[in-house]
Amino acid sequence: MKHSPSSDSTTPTATGFSPGFASLGLEASLLTTLEALGYEEPTPIQREAVPPLLAGRDLLGQAATGTGKTAAFALPMLQRIGHGPRTRPSALVLVPTRELAIQVGEAVQRYGKELRVSALSVYGGQAIGPQLSALKRGVDIVVATPGRALDHIRRGTLKLQHIQIVVLDEADEMLDMGFADDLDAILQQTPDTKQTALFSATMPQRIRSIAHRHLHDPVEITIAKEPVKAGTAPRVKQTAYVVVRPHRAAALARVIDVVGAKSALVFCRTRLEVDEVTAMLTARGHKAEAIHGGMSQGQRDRVMQSFKTGQTELLIATDVAARGLDIPHVSHVINYDLPSSAEVYVHRIGRTGRAGREGDAITILDPREQRLLRSIEQHTKARVVVQPIPTVKELRLKQIERVQAAIEDALKEDELEVFQTLVERMTVESPVTDVAAAAIKLLVRAQGGERPEKEIPAAPSRPPDVGRSIRDTGRSGGRPQAGVGAARSQPAGRMRRSGREAGMARVYIGAGREAGIRPGDLVGAIANEAKVRSSVIGAIEIEERFSIVDVPESMAHIIIDVLGRAWIKGRKVPVRLFRD
Repeated sequence: MKHSPSSDSTTPTATGFSPGFASLGLEASLLTTLEALGYEEPTPIQREAVPPLLAGRDLLGQAATGTGKTAAFALPMLQRIGHGPRTRPSALVLVPTRELAIQVGEAVQRYGKELRVSALSVYGGQAIGPQLSALKRGVDIVVATPGRALDHIRRGTLKLQHIQIVVLDEADEMLDMGFADDLDAILQQTPDTKQTALFSATMPQRIRSIAHRHLHDPVEITIAKEPVKAGTAPRVKQTAYVVVRPHRAAALARVIDVVGAKSALVFCRTRLEVDEVTAMLTARGHKAEAIHGGMSQGQRDRVMQSFKTGQTELLIATDVAARGLDIPHVSHVINYDLPSSAEVYVHRIGRTGRAGREGDAITILDPREQRLLRSIEQHTKARVVVQPIPTVKELRLKQIERVQAAIEDALKEDELEVFQTLVERMTVESPVTDVAAAAIKLLVRAQGGERPEKEIPAAPSRPPDVGRSIRDTGRSGGRPQAGVGAARSQPAGRMRRSGREAGMARVYIGAGREAGIRPGDLVGAIANEAKVRSSVIGAIEIEERFSIVDVPESMAHIIIDVLGRAWIKGRKVPVRLFRD
């Protein structure tokens, strides 16, 4: 990562260190490391957070993702540990996801190389044996997700009585994922004398409540979001194609075929979607690879190397997996799902059109999302052109154009003698035009030009009436999925969030679309684990990081108890009664 100099930046000093970082009080070894990593000037959060953290103050910081928070807490933490008593572990960093645990752990290792400070990333979905061995040997800094940290604490393999520094990173996201109780349980195991830093993109009352309980006279820092200015990505052409959900995959494939994307980053909302889209595109002959949190670091490294060298043309990723990826040449960014915020949208499309190159941002849009698209346009002050899905005829013409261009390029090359001999031999019995036509036919066929294609129906030009829309994101095209209301008739109101039926309670489940949760998963888990008939399960609402299910009040506590001990989509998740 390389920060651009701010407007008040100055030239490096005679020592080679940027006066910006040197002025924060960081020692020479860390400055040397930052210089080697290409850092030039501290970001606003780093300028504000590093000095008080170096002084040992508790800190409450509000800053969005991507503002440099990791270095803001890691650099002072490393300096204090490097010159203090080595009580292992000396520091604990809590983060919401395994991807962020890996990312922060790697950053701490990079920054602390000269100080010989060791770090270990601890998260679920990873073999626990190596974690146990590393903790037994001793490490200086543990970067962990709350669930796995609590697991090690209960095993007695993570001891916190000598912890000097605790950092809560992306605290609001941890609360959204249902980790509030886990955080309190972990922090209660740490000494009262510790230094605590809490970072959050938002600062609702629940975050301030945690800060009040666990921080002592903290320094408060708020880094305002930089407004997204008109012309932020002036060389990025933005296009959207509106299509109903059942035809979304076909629309994605059609658009990719027509635009001829050769170095594209395709964003999906969940790991399941990533795998499904990758399989679909690969089956159509594309060189596509998936990257998401369910992969090992070795697999991720292999995929990234393949994409950077051009062996892979399409990289299919979740937002979380794409964080921190250094991809210099991306011709297209394609949103298979429209992100829920303008900030995420801008961050995604900013990965193309870099260094003066032109880039394309394409979004596959559900008709109900058109209002959100208008909101993004207003926020970015840039127009997103909505176009119809290309027809089969347009696809065939584009394929022919591409073949013609390839032939014209080949004609400019000199090394055609061996092929000219073959043409002369074949044209003894067949006209030269027939030989050329047959060769072109084979080339078109090799590029999928003879694959059967169906027309994709046009979508409504405006979203349906809001009063009649259904928020259950697990449903496609207004019809229930198999296993979720498909086998039983129920009133339309049962699937709306306008209220709940009398005698029903709402159960919060700490996993949603991001974890690949579908309504059938929740119905199956409740019916199988709690031995409850599926017909009594009411409305199901699936959000990005959590789900809510209406169940009979008389059964709610039993269902909560059983689901809290069960595995859903391969992991345990927090389950509790939901209160509005």
